[in-house]
Amino acid sequence: MTDATTTRLSPEDVNTIHGVASEMQSSVERVIVGKTEVVQLALVALLCEGHILLEDVPGTGKTTLAKAIARSLGCSFRRIQFTPDLMPSDITGIHYFDQKEQEFAFREGPLIAQIVLADEINRATPRTQAALLEAMEERQLTVEGETTLLPRPFLVIATQNPVELEGTFPLPEAQLDRFLLRLNLGYPGEDDEDEILARQEHTNPLDALQPVVTAERLTELAAALQRLHVDPAIRRYAVRIVRETRNEAAFELGASPRASLALFRSARAYAAVQGRDYVLPDDVKSMAPHVLPHRVILSTQTRLRGREVEDLIDDVLDRVPVPVADEPLARSAPSPSSRPEPTAASRPSPAPALSDDESPWRRR
Repeated sequence: MTDATTTRLSPEDVNTIHGVASEMQSSVERVIVGKTEVVQLALVALLCEGHILLEDVPGTGKTTLAKAIARSLGCSFRRIQFTPDLMPSDITGIHYFDQKEQEFAFREGPLIAQIVLADEINRATPRTQAALLEAMEERQLTVEGETTLLPRPFLVIATQNPVELEGTFPLPEAQLDRFLLRLNLGYPGEDDEDEILARQEHTNPLDALQPVVTAERLTELAAALQRLHVDPAIRRYAVRIVRETRNEAAFELGASPRASLALFRSARAYAAVQGRDYVLPDDVKSMAPHVLPHRVILSTQTRLRGREVEDLIDDVLDRVPVPVADEPLARSAPSPSSRPEPTAASRPSPAPALSDDESPWRRR
């Protein structure tokens, strides 16, 4: 990677990020079949060091996806099966008296790991769910007044079943806001499902996965990604999308500034995964359906009418003007036969070159 003092990420560094992401994608797709977009979005979350909420019916591969990501990374991995009787200390750890050493010691909980699978997170009580808030936002745990820093990278991949609601506790809005992305796997196609059976006819491909990138390398890539160029007009476009959710009458509560940060960072990571050293408006539009729906609250009338939050987010995206680049060179020129010879009076003066601080984008 280039020197950290460089103000803008070089194309060579972007190629490095793109190459690592491609290796990770190939590794995960040995197990997860026909879900290229979901795998790419999961890689976006990894590069942003953001958390993922996988919401789908049982048996679609939520837990398998989390395990495939963990084994491809070579990070420490812990799985927590959330149940109604799970206590906060069961996941954070406890201080106990060591009779052999005659002193108090701290026993780490499963939350102290680089990748944590919170399986069926909505089955735990709100008290236990709240134990995750500090860890997910600040990358640290405070137990009995003592603070423990969590390892880097730290990623929570939570799963929940949206169909079976008996014995579950809906996640509060404050915790939903901590998840960078909410993803749905969905059922595979017929050919993809047949391929799943073929791959697991004799063995589970998950057992053969090997790490393709170290935790230290991933942390370096995530830090370098912060220098990827984002035009001010693109940044403002992301802000306007989030602010428009606050003006939407169908929403009782619009997205917060944390949503603006999430949309901005995820669009930047998505551009790098695609192999570009700049962000396009389409990158922002591609990430909005995965970043915003779980951060807004529908009004009572909207819920009674049965409108889906995803459709409302699409309406918001349609209303916000998209910035487009000024491309004078792309205009069609007249054919040589019909073009008049320029005179000194008609010859246009050369266009001034744009500096790095000037934006080539304008609102459409």
